[in-house]
Amino acid sequence: MDRRFALRGLATLFLELLAAALPGPAAALATAPGSAPASVAAAADAYWTSERMAAARPVATGGKRQPAAVDGPMPPGRPFDGLPQVGTFFWTDGENVGRFCGGTVVRSPHRDLVVSAAHCLRSPSPKLRLSFVPQYHDGLKPHGVFPVELIYIDQRYYDLGTGGGARWDYTVVRLGPREDGKKVQSAVGGFDLLPYPGYRHEDVRLIGYPGNSDAKYPKPLDCRSATHRYTSTDPGAPGDFLEIPCAGYVGGTSGGPFLVRGLTGYALIGVIGGYHTGGDTPDISYSSYFTRDLLALYLHAVHGDPPARPRPA
Repeated sequence: MDRRFALRGLATLFLELLAAALPGPAAALATAPGSAPASVAAAADAYWTSERMAAARPVATGGKRQPAAVDGPMPPGRPFDGLPQVGTFFWTDGENVGRFCGGTVVRSPHRDLVVSAAHCLRSPSPKLRLSFVPQYHDGLKPHGVFPVELIYIDQRYYDLGTGGGARWDYTVVRLGPREDGKKVQSAVGGFDLLPYPGYRHEDVRLIGYPGNSDAKYPKPLDCRSATHRYTSTDPGAPGDFLEIPCAGYVGGTSGGPFLVRGLTGYALIGVIGGYHTGGDTPDISYSSYFTRDLLALYLHAVHGDPPARPRPA
């Protein structure tokens, strides 16, 4: 057996055992995991029509501006119908503008967690009707709509911002069930969450939802490429990141997954974000490196602890 796959399996087992050993949700928490009323899910499903989802804009980050200057052939991003475990967060901001960002369902004891990029959901501005649509494509909601209950972001990311906190650009999001009461992992499955995955991988699948397309209802992009370690030279965005070349990953692809094959299917090793909120060009993307800090967010989400919040100005 490949030693890397064995380590991935052990890491997944460790996550499951550690989560199972935790006590139940804190008594002070307003809602138990997956307890959002059906009316909330029904309202979200009714609001997010094909037209409103298509009109939503990428989360505003300022990244992905210029084409990359890269030697050699660039692996292409190809439109496809998506995977059930990968989808899109939709919400309306304080100006009633629809926004979106990608996310991936990960395995968890309560079957209700999604991992995305922190810069997608960090802003303290209102996020109304915040919901997750698995495998969104062509204006469709093939698995329904799941309302967001809680967002777990590292306190250092709130404090340091998208630059100084770039190494913590990930979030774990807890979802309520859809209108029929089914939880997201029960509906679509989930991938293993793999902390400390290493930087060099020869076959990584990168999926992202682009923010512009010639089609009225755009499809997600799919690309296979290799990753390596990138050490930032920007003092305003320090850290070590996963870097991957894939053509056409324009603004809007934030939060999309870096996936590798493991013992039980795909494992999530990164999300588009981190260095310059995912990169300055459409052809090179980045992810913050998954460490015990992400594991801590995952365990807080499983436990139902109150999440960190932006500090008062």
